Formats: sequence, C-alpha cells, structure tokens
Amino acid sequence: MLYYLEFFTITLVVSSFFAMGGVGSAVALVPIFDFLGVGFLLSKTIALFINTSTTITATYMNFKRGVLDIKFALPLIITSFAFAPLGAFSSKYINILYTKYGFVIFLIFSATMMLISKKSATKYTQKWLLYIAGAIVGFISGLLGIGGGSLVMPLMILLGYDTKKMAIAVSFMVPFSTFSAFLSYSSFVQIDWLLLSVTAIAAILGGFIGNKIMHFKLDSKHIKKIIAILLYLIAFKMGYSLI
Repeated sequence: MLYYLEFFTITLVVSSFFAMGGVGSAVALVPIFDFLGVGFLLSKTIALFINTSTTITATYMNFKRGVLDIKFALPLIITSFAFAPLGAFSSKYINILYTKYGFVIFLIFSATMMLISKKSATKYTQKWLLYIAGAIVGFISGLLGIGGGSLVMPLMILLGYDTKKMAIAVSFMVPFSTFSAFLSYSSFVQIDWLLLSVTAIAAILGGFIGNKIMHFKLDSKHIKKIIAILLYLIAFKMGYSLI
C-alpha cells in the first residue's frame, strides 16, 4: 500500500501545482513515473487515462456554462480521435529510445511555449487547419501518451485563433483523443488497475485543489515560468539518461 500511497502523493502534488498554472500534469507525470520504475509504456497508458479523467470535468463545466462551441471543436475531435490509436499502435514498432527522444523534444517545446509570447498579427482560421491540427495532435498524443493541448494551443493561437475559444475547444477534444489512445494501449500493455485508479483520483483532486488555490489572486504567469523550468529540468534528466 505504501507503493500506491507514494504515487498518489506525487500525482496529487504535481497535478495541483500544474493546475495552478492552468497546465495539464500528464506531460510531467509520464517521465516521473518512468523514473520511478513504472515503465515507459505503462506510464504513457496511465497518463492518457489521467488526461481523459481530468479534461472530462473541465469539458462538463464549459458545457454547463454554455461556452462550448461543439461545431467549432468538431474537426479537432474527428481527426484526433481517428489518429490517436494510430500513434498508440505505432509505438509498438518504433524503438522506445526514439520515442523517449521525441518526448524530450516535446518537453522542451512545451516549456518554451510557456515562456514566449503567444500573440500574432496573422489570421489563418480556415476549418481545414483544424482537421490537420487534430490529426497531428491525435497521432502525437497516442505516440507519447500526452493530451496534446500544450502542442496545438500555442500553434493555433500563433495562427490567429482566439485564445479562449481555442482553449475550450482543445479541452473538449482531449478526452476523445486520449481515451481512444488509452483503449489502444490497453490492448497490448499490462495495466496495474489499482495504480491507474489511484493516480487518476489524485490527478482529479489535484486539478480541483490547484484551481481553488489559483483563485487566491496568484499570478499564473509566474507559476507557468516555474513549470517551464521544471519541464526543462525533466527534459535534461530524461535526455541525460538516454546518453
């Protein structure tokens, strides 16, 4: 039981802190779980389930408030849902070393996007871009075991999409892509269901706690900078272990 309590605590702390910056914690939990000996494939599988669990709550709240534009999000959902299993099954045939290098690159990209300005004067808001973005994010989500929001959000905002509208659409997209990828992984990865349940509950609680703390007038920009530094450190640790 101490083993599961350890992972519950780690997930709760990491998820709470990341939620304070408005960022999903799975991108950090995958390498952390891997460092702790869970194994890269199982770590990705658990992270996908965590992403599904935590973003369903956010989507429900957006729907309840009447701010969810389903028609706008539909292209992202369709292609991400279709391509996520493709990314998941591709991980069976891609050398795990290369996948980990890809994860290191993704960590660096995510951290950098948190630090640079996301404003853009250009306006490319054609619907076909959403289909392409969904396909790319779905495949990468399945391959790396992450939600993909931190990948698609900065890119689409740089193209001129409205930040708030895009954030709501992405939070609606993620449960579809991550759950379809999770189902794919569950067909060939031996899952520790107790560990999966414990970490999912901890992540949901962490998201709730982090959001509550954020309302105490904390500067999310400063928190994001700390998160970015943390992601750089994880990327360095993960990259160094691959040398």
